[in-house]
Amino acid sequence: MRRAHILATPADTQELGKELAGLLRPGDLLVLVGPLGAGKTALTQGIGAGLGVREPVTSPTFVIARVHRAARMPLVHVDAYRLGSVADVDDLDLDVTVADSVTVVEWGQGLVEQLADEHLEVRLDRREDDVRTALLVPHGPGWEERLER
Repeated sequence: MRRAHILATPADTQELGKELAGLLRPGDLLVLVGPLGAGKTALTQGIGAGLGVREPVTSPTFVIARVHRAARMPLVHVDAYRLGSVADVDDLDLDVTVADSVTVVEWGQGLVEQLADEHLEVRLDRREDDVRTALLVPHGPGWEERLER
């Protein structure tokens, strides 16, 4: 899988999420980084579709975290925007679900990396022409290997 992606439409962003879902295993942590409107929720929607989530995947901004049951494994979708510290993350008890689920955290950089030995950072951006870009940054040899396949 390429590490840099040009995402001209929200559907392209969702398609990248579906591709990523094919690589995911229980215990995986994805940290989504990028400004408002960069496509973090659209990417998570694609991941959910790829995992077989049947209900809508929407931004968990006000509830902080949502668990979606999926055909392959649960998807835990977290919005850490309003969390100020690692202690706030600890209060969510994500460590209880992380081993059996795929955990996707928007705005989680610097707050959630300790939840897993390895993680995939997805850096999303929105260019001036409204095209989104995604850069996949593996943290750990397992992710390096999976992305090279």
